Amino acid sequence: MNEAPREHRIAAPGGDICWFEWGQRSDDAPTVLLIHATGFHGRLWDQVVAALPDGTHVVAPDQPGHGRSFRPASLVDWTANAAAMLPLVDRFAGTPIVGCGHSGGGYMLGWLAAQRPAAFRHLILVDPTIFDPALYLPSGQPVPDPADHPVARRRNAWDDAEAMIARFGERLPYSAWQPDVLADYCRHGLLPAPSGEEYELACPPALEASVYQGAQRNNPYGWLATLTVPTSVIRARTGERDGPLDFSISPTAPDLGVTIGAVRDEQWAELSHFIPMEAPQRLADLIASEL
Repeated sequence: MNEAPREHRIAAPGGDICWFEWGQRSDDAPTVLLIHATGFHGRLWDQVVAALPDGTHVVAPDQPGHGRSFRPASLVDWTANAAAMLPLVDRFAGTPIVGCGHSGGGYMLGWLAAQRPAAFRHLILVDPTIFDPALYLPSGQPVPDPADHPVARRRNAWDDAEAMIARFGERLPYSAWQPDVLADYCRHGLLPAPSGEEYELACPPALEASVYQGAQRNNPYGWLATLTVPTSVIRARTGERDGPLDFSISPTAPDLGVTIGAVRDEQWAELSHFIPMEAPQRLADLIASEL
């Protein structure tokens, strides 16, 4: 499906959510809702959308603190971040939604479906950031300063998107992505810096770091127990991480599919955690099978 998306805004608690739309809403066909991973943006899905059947109606928001959506002071509360996207789900009430969420976007999608089960036909959780229950901390634990997380020190000044593409194209994990996906990430993932002389990341490193500081403080197993929407779980390869910035290994609890009664539970072991970036056609084919 080759068409340029339309850019919209919708009011949410805390500010406006930016969202992108391809195709037209229909009374006799579902809407596809795509929720990106932490640190990215809605246009990261462009190559997945391009591989979907012509005429598919697709919606892809920028999460709070990402892309062109509003920026809260912190993103440590994952359910609050997800709740900001409820108005978008409600906007399409009456049209069945096939949702696909990657990584932290998979966590958000599951939470949204637990709140609005009637809105969804099917969920595809792509290597969701849902850990083994034993890894979650008791409530009330203090949150470390996001500035202390290595992600907060990401490079945040670029001459332009082409410089970013050239730099990331020779570094893992980005060098394993489809080149068009990397280009989409860079070209839509920068905003003019306040100085007017450079560009900065559309998801500020300190905000991205606050997401990770909340990772073990947002236990999903309460709302997961209420999830009734038919769900597919897709997991990436497993193994040992090479340090705190190695995001290539699956974070997903190995038995998540069993826990939630998933109708499909697969490991795409030849792929890293960045499944939509490495295999957009394969993921699009899976989404299309649920339309």
